[in-house]
Amino acid sequence: MHIQIIGVGKLKEKYLVQGIAEYSKRLTPYIKFQMTEVNDEKAPDTLSDAEVKIVKDKEGERILAQIKPDAHVVALTLDGKLWSSEEMAAEIDRLGTYGSSHLVFVIGGSHGIGDEVLKRAQQRLCFGRMTLPHQLMRLVLVEQVYRAVKINRGEPYHK
Repeated sequence: MHIQIIGVGKLKEKYLVQGIAEYSKRLTPYIKFQMTEVNDEKAPDTLSDAEVKIVKDKEGERILAQIKPDAHVVALTLDGKLWSSEEMAAEIDRLGTYGSSHLVFVIGGSHGIGDEVLKRAQQRLCFGRMTLPHQLMRLVLVEQVYRAVKINRGEPYHK
């Protein structure tokens, strides 16, 4: 199984980089894991709706360039489906067995995910109604991928 997380923008916070590195290392014995960063679109803090769409579209082009044609794409959005850790594990197992062996999770930038990326996604996932910084979401997601792998293997997961 190959699991890839695509995120917009470069991680700068040392604690996030270290946390993601730790979970990436833990995943190495079980799956091929890849964290991909695409450049965010530079824009002022205040944008019109039309300007926000342009930013999301440009970031979306960069995201789509990193997705292989046979990949199963899950976009993280506020209108996505809520999964428990066990449901996420079951979905990863199902896809690995009956679907695509390449699973891509997409985390958009500060303005969200563009329409073309949402059209490419086969599923939408939501981690809750609270808004989290997109950089922090990468760490939360990679931890949940690790937890799902451990659940699927029937191995204990220590906090």
